Order: sequence, then C-alpha cells, then structure tokens
Amino acid sequence: MLELRNVQTYYGNIKALKGIDITVNAGEIITLIGANGAGKSTTLMSICGIVPPREGSIRFKERELRGMDTDRIVGFGISQVPEGRHIFPHLTVRENLDMGAFLRRDKAEISRDIEYVYELFPILAERRNQAGGTLSGGEQQMLAISRALMARPTLLLLDEPSLGLAPLIVQQIFEIISQINRENGTTIFLVEQNAFQALKVANRGYVMETGTITMTDTAENLLNNEDVKRAYLGV
Repeated sequence: MLELRNVQTYYGNIKALKGIDITVNAGEIITLIGANGAGKSTTLMSICGIVPPREGSIRFKERELRGMDTDRIVGFGISQVPEGRHIFPHLTVRENLDMGAFLRRDKAEISRDIEYVYELFPILAERRNQAGGTLSGGEQQMLAISRALMARPTLLLLDEPSLGLAPLIVQQIFEIISQINRENGTTIFLVEQNAFQALKVANRGYVMETGTITMTDTAENLLNNEDVKRAYLGV
C-alpha cells in the first residue's frame, strides 16, 4: 500500500531522514519506534507532505506522493493524527468531526461514520456539544482519532497516541486502534515511544535511530530482541 524508498528530509541544512526505506502492506499495523528526536514524526510528516522530502520516493497505491499538497494526499485516503492532538479547541466535538469530513460530500455516510465513532468512544457522544478545548487529554486524543477517521482513510497515521495519557486510557486507546484495524480493515502506521504497547498491537516494526532505520522484523521478534529490550522496553 505504501512504500518509502531512500527518503531524505531536511530542516534547513539539518538532515532529519537519511535515506529511509519502509513498506506498509494493506490491512496491517506497522509501528515505528525510537527515541525522541530519532525522526519518527518527520517520517509521518514527510508522507503527508507537511515536511516535503528533498530526495527519494513515497508511493501510495502506486501513486507518487512526493511533491503533492497535503490536501490532495488526504483526498487519496491518508489521514494523520498528529502528536499533541491539535484538535480545534473552540469548536465543539461534533464540529471537529465535521471538519474531519471536510472533503466528503456523502452526507448519509458521514452521519453513519459519526455514529460509528460515537460507538467507539461513547464519551464523545455525551460531550458532542462541548468545546474540544475543555476535554481532558484522553478525550482530546479520542477526538483527534475520530476526526481522522471521518475522512474514511484507508491508511491511518498515528503519531504518539499515548503521549501524556494515564495508563488506563493508554490501554483503551490501543484496544481501539486494534479494533479499527480489525473491523474496518484500516491500515495503520503507528509512531510510538511506548514501544511495548506498540509492538503488542503491531504486525511488524521498524526501529529508527537518528534518521536511519536500524532494524526491522515482526513485532513478536522485536519484542523478544535483546537489543530492543535494553534500549526501548526497559528490560
């Protein structure tokens, strides 16, 4: 579904991605783990065109994305849940969801999808008329995921969904991620510092260090890899 080849992305003269290769197959969950500053978020922003790569290729369903505007990329079926949520704080929960469906014109299906995300996250149904900025951190993360789902993506990019959340909410978020993949067949590219939780739900994983992919394997093998255990699992 998605293929990155020799992707090189810069911030000014600083090379953040140093020629990375990543493949994402339809229907799977892959995770990209690594320390702060490794280039994980830059990878997602490169895919979405927010920080365009200078070199390399990013192909989604055989279509080259490099050089495209972000709104066109979203229209092709890619949605990102950014690090830090970035909901619209002055809009209500329902209005945030409507913004997620901005490019769509199928009103009946939009209404069905709103009911679906309310089933995923019942607290959002209760707070549908409440301003997004008044929600708790966990509720805002639920809203950010739901807003991305309203675009009906075939590929969902999740950037640090567990960041700053209580353990109970983190567990709930990861269960929902698995549910979205299982029920809808939505392909998921998960960037996460919580390597243990990410590898528990993923099919495959990539390890990134200072803008370079240093390891890739099945999630199960990475969970049992001694180097990964020492560096990222605290074992």
